[in-house]
Amino acid sequence: MSHLRPALVLLLLFTALTGLAYPFAVAGIGQALFPAQANGSLVVQDGHVIGSALIGQAFTSDRNLWPRPSATSAPDPADPSRIVDAPYNAAASTGSNLGPTSTRLAERLAASSEAWRGAGLTAPIPGDAVTTSGSGLDPHISPGYAQAQAARIAAARNLPEAQVRQLIEASIEGRTFGILGEPRVNVLRVNQALDRQGS
Repeated sequence: MSHLRPALVLLLLFTALTGLAYPFAVAGIGQALFPAQANGSLVVQDGHVIGSALIGQAFTSDRNLWPRPSATSAPDPADPSRIVDAPYNAAASTGSNLGPTSTRLAERLAASSEAWRGAGLTAPIPGDAVTTSGSGLDPHISPGYAQAQAARIAAARNLPEAQVRQLIEASIEGRTFGILGEPRVNVLRVNQALDRQGS
C-alpha cells in the first residue's frame, strides 16, 4: 500500500495536468490569439462555410481556376470493400505513392495531359497541372499554372483576359517569411474573387 498510494496520486496528478489542464490551456491560447487558424482556417461567404483556406476543392467548371490533381481516395459507396478515387477527401490525406515505373501513374498523367489539351490550353503543361501533392489536399497551385488558365476562364466568364490575369497576379502569395516555399495561388480565394467580378 505504501507504494500503491504514491503511484495512484501521481497517476491522477499527471492525468489532470497533461490530460486536462495542458490541452485546455493550449486550446484557450489558440482561440484567444489565433481563432481563425485554431478553427480550421474556414472560409465563410454569405454566412456559410464554403471551405478551408488549407484544403483544396475539386473545381471543374471552365469558369473556375482548376486545382492540381488529388490522389485521395475513399470506400466505394456501392461496395465498401473497394476503394475509389475521391479528390480532396480531407478524411484521407495522402499522396499516391506511385513510382516512376507505375502503369497507373502513367495512365493518370496521360489523362491529365489530355484534359489539359482538351480544354484548348496550348501552353506547355505546368508540372502541378498533372501531378498530385504529397497530401492530396494542396489548396495552392503555381502562378504559372494559374496564369495558363486565364484565357479559358476569361472566355467562360465573358471577361477581358487581362482582367483575369491581373486578378490572378494580385492573388499570388509570396514565400513564407520571404524564404520558405515557392510563390503560390490559393485556388478557392481566386475563385471567390472571380465570382465577385459579377460575370
